[in-house]
Amino acid sequence: MSDELSSMAGQEVRRILISAENIVKNYISGTETLHILKGINFEVEEGKSAAIMGISGSGKSTLLNILGGLDRTDEGKVYIGIDKKTEITSLGEKELSLYRSRRVGFIFQFHYLLKDFTALENIMIPAFIAGMKKKEAIDRARLLLADVKLEDRGGHFPSQLSGGERQRVAVARSMVNDPELILADEPTGNLDPDNSDIVSELLYAGAQKRGKTLIVVTHDRKVAAKASIRIILENGQLSEEQS
Repeated sequence: MSDELSSMAGQEVRRILISAENIVKNYISGTETLHILKGINFEVEEGKSAAIMGISGSGKSTLLNILGGLDRTDEGKVYIGIDKKTEITSLGEKELSLYRSRRVGFIFQFHYLLKDFTALENIMIPAFIAGMKKKEAIDRARLLLADVKLEDRGGHFPSQLSGGERQRVAVARSMVNDPELILADEPTGNLDPDNSDIVSELLYAGAQKRGKTLIVVTHDRKVAAKASIRIILENGQLSEEQS
């Protein structure tokens, strides 16, 4: 074996699931141009987690929305996939919709559960939209309810659940379509410290159990501390937090 091959054999191959290259995003406010993201370069390995921190207005949610195909860049590219990469920044609206529904799971600060549907049904809805068969959707939803410790609450409506329980349902819903990527935007922002700990622990544990890549935007250092890497977004640039 050559020295080069020996060296490669001793190194773990990094499998990058999502990467951003030179992302620029500006907003026009009256006569002023706000430079929110200034050439962001960012990548997360398959099955790893990343926490993005920064002050309010620093562009954390903007970056997350670009990664999730909810917003478009002014410049730069975003790629997802291991073997066959997809450049999501070049997709049309129909392709972006498919990307969001099949390859990404979203969790927001507000749970966005539909009030006329039970917890189980709320988890199943994205699966139905994606064309999953009813039995498979029910089976997956039940497994995910168990993962978030709510197996006995599946028949309850959102009004019958606590705030922490609603957010746990939202965590389960984000994974029902077996996405490659989970994006969570301040998922514990509306919760008290005890519920924040519970929800964040279940979120990270669920992503790890199912081999998902997780990116969390948070202002809570306890939530960020659970991530594989912690990134600071400041003045439109990212820097990795040092231990």
